[in-house]
Amino acid sequence: MCGRTSLFAPQSVVQARFDATADQPLEPRYNIAPREDLAVVRNDAPDTIDLLEWGLIPSWVDDPDGAPQPINARAETVTEKPTFAEAFERRRCLVLADGFYEWRDTRGGSQPYRVERVDGEPFAMAGLFERWESGEQVKETVTVVTTEPNAVVEPLHDRMAAVLDPDGEATWLSNADPETHQGLLEPSPAEQWQSYPISTRVNDPTNDDPGVIEKVTPDRQTGLGDFE
Repeated sequence: MCGRTSLFAPQSVVQARFDATADQPLEPRYNIAPREDLAVVRNDAPDTIDLLEWGLIPSWVDDPDGAPQPINARAETVTEKPTFAEAFERRRCLVLADGFYEWRDTRGGSQPYRVERVDGEPFAMAGLFERWESGEQVKETVTVVTTEPNAVVEPLHDRMAAVLDPDGEATWLSNADPETHQGLLEPSPAEQWQSYPISTRVNDPTNDDPGVIEKVTPDRQTGLGDFE
């Protein structure tokens, strides 16, 4: 799954990378958790970077406060499940990040790892968004599409975010057919990625500073040396 991300690249870098202008200032975020805002580029506004709440609320739910807010949608079933099917057809977006976190179970407990591109550049995960409104109450939310892991993520988790390559980003936002869109949701090539162990400070979302991403030496090695 994808349940914690970061985006601390300078706003100018993010805007240039995605050829879009931020609607609100992009503050450096080292530890973004569900129910917090993710930076996205939507298919109905491809020149703008918006901030949407992480955890999808379909437009048809009666009570948004009592409804589930899935943070992930499985690529294999995204066209079938009512929560995601309409959004997959009409409301796709790029979820912008420069890293994400996964936890590896070890004898000593759960060891967090940061996963990022080898070149350190921002990237786009496939996302779906929704707008729920009733009277003056409006909620704009987003979920991240996940797929099978590549060889870097597989030792850490059995799912990973569906990361799009630059050509795929444009196609994901386009009016291509559903088969084309679903064909983009493959694991990103492993050679483009790296992971390394970080402090358990990341477990607490209130820890949102550069110290979160510092590499540490785990008390017990878990056979992940090839992936660090």
